[in-house]
Amino acid sequence: MMKDIYLIRHGETDYNRQGRVQGQGIDSSINALGQQQAQAFYETYLDVPFELVVTSGLRRTHQTVEPFRKLSIPFYETRDINEISWGRFEGMAYGDEVSSAYQQMIHEWGIGNYDFAIEGGESANALASRIDRFLNWLTRRPEETILICSHGRTLRCMLTLIHQRPLHEMEAYHHHNTGLYRFTWQNGVYQTLLENDISHLEPILKT
Repeated sequence: MMKDIYLIRHGETDYNRQGRVQGQGIDSSINALGQQQAQAFYETYLDVPFELVVTSGLRRTHQTVEPFRKLSIPFYETRDINEISWGRFEGMAYGDEVSSAYQQMIHEWGIGNYDFAIEGGESANALASRIDRFLNWLTRRPEETILICSHGRTLRCMLTLIHQRPLHEMEAYHHHNTGLYRFTWQNGVYQTLLENDISHLEPILKT
């Protein structure tokens, strides 16, 4: 069996726009622009024969793929693809304190200390463990064409696992609200077809 997998980040939230940390403890909604992004993605890909739509347990992913519910596609929610926990920094604006903690985390992961977590947060190993569990579940599913809506850091971690890269290379993967990564899976091998594609957003970006 070959699978055709579409992986997107959720639409924009006010926390994104304001430069505030969300993580998994902030269950924010997508804003007006996020709704436009979600609709643009839907209008571009509504003819793809998705057999399953998968979201995290957080509201912003549900809202991003809500238009596909009109098509009576089965939905599945799993907390295994929730955003990483940013501990006590969730809800805070990106300032010196947040930036310092983030840079320390990236440094520790860069030297291979994947058990390091910022205060009250989640380590790279903990994040990777639940995403690896999700990918194992995904490849056992009978559906062949699947849409997944998740989060920025989760998406980055998932891509390192898909490409069999070390976890500190998460920083090499870029993401945009509703940016699309598309890949196939067959006989245990992933092949990337699109990387952070935002062509569906061109009408919005021009306004």
